[in-house]
Amino acid sequence: MPSAAHDAALLASIGVRRGAPVPAPYAAALRAVPRHLFLPGRIWVRDGHGGYRPLDRAADPDAWARAAYSDQPLVTQLTDGVPTSSASMPSMVLYQLELAGIGGLARQRDSNSRDGIEAPRVLELGTGTGFNAGLLSALLGQDAVTTLELDPALTTQAQRNLKSAGYAPTVIEADAVAGWPPGAPYDRILATFSVDRIPDPWRAQVRPEGSIVTPWYSDWTAYGMLTLAVAADGAAQGRFHPHGSYMTMRTPNGPHAATRPPSEPGGPARRPDPDTAATAGTPATRTRLSPWAVSGDPDTEFHLGLTVPHTSYDWDTTGEHAPIRFALYGADGSVAAVDYDGQQADEFTVTQSGRRRLWDETEVAYARWERLGRPGVERHGLTITPDSTHHVWLDDPGHRLTAIQ
Repeated sequence: MPSAAHDAALLASIGVRRGAPVPAPYAAALRAVPRHLFLPGRIWVRDGHGGYRPLDRAADPDAWARAAYSDQPLVTQLTDGVPTSSASMPSMVLYQLELAGIGGLARQRDSNSRDGIEAPRVLELGTGTGFNAGLLSALLGQDAVTTLELDPALTTQAQRNLKSAGYAPTVIEADAVAGWPPGAPYDRILATFSVDRIPDPWRAQVRPEGSIVTPWYSDWTAYGMLTLAVAADGAAQGRFHPHGSYMTMRTPNGPHAATRPPSEPGGPARRPDPDTAATAGTPATRTRLSPWAVSGDPDTEFHLGLTVPHTSYDWDTTGEHAPIRFALYGADGSVAAVDYDGQQADEFTVTQSGRRRLWDETEVAYARWERLGRPGVERHGLTITPDSTHHVWLDDPGHRLTAIQ
């Protein structure tokens, strides 16, 4: 069974990743909420080849316990080979709690209690295993925490997990896109999945000067964390932060981000064939922008995901069309293919078709990114007006880059 040594190993590995020891309140919460109590007997870990391998507690309890107390994400539900629920990397869980200022809320709770003022309240969206709700309960008190889970089986299991750890926050089976009005207003709303827009109900349910913290995603990449301060009129403003790659939001009708069906990072499920589309498109052209320049780097992909909207990509290395092909897919059916002939690495063949010229858009966006000094994720911000318009900006809210549709 896991022991104090496992706790110590987890805290040490998180400290190494952070570059500093885990702050005392969060370290105490991690010790008070044993991670193994929130994991099923079978979990899945990366196999190093793009897939997952199972670990069974009954078959190999030592390996299972080491994984449970490692600083890595663990898949807890696999459906048709695709992860549909997971236990997030503990360091990322703490990262989000720190971005949300949960430690400060804990101090505010103690002060409010002395003064007879209502304690701060937090709404978590996406209960999953219940581990994050357990940490919130340890930090703020279970009465301060409401958590929503769409999957009825996960809801029931999370309640059991929390009970086994000694906590009983409010756990509700519900669609997170609508939030939970009966418990509003909240001081914080935290999502454990990524979105590409902020649903209106979230802003409506946050107390003025409260905040929303959520992972972010675009069709280009799932990466980054957004913190938004909400004003009394419903407007919100904040910055993106690096790190974190989370599953997208799910609804009763299937996966989606905030308002539209998303593609998985790397592309939508149904794609036109670039060669078929190219026959109806414009003649092939040449480009000097390498497809390797626009993929693989988190800062590059994050910027392009915001400025070349509703566009995903993948790589074809089968050699069927070209030695290596980089393909772009627009949500409207537009397509572009950038082919490397295996010899000339300073110029590539481009074919494009559809309403949008996706590679042309990418070249323009990439050139602007370079002119702007190759900004990282942390230089980007988001403003949401009371009428729900989303504006992305760079460095300062006055320097707008684009509107998110």
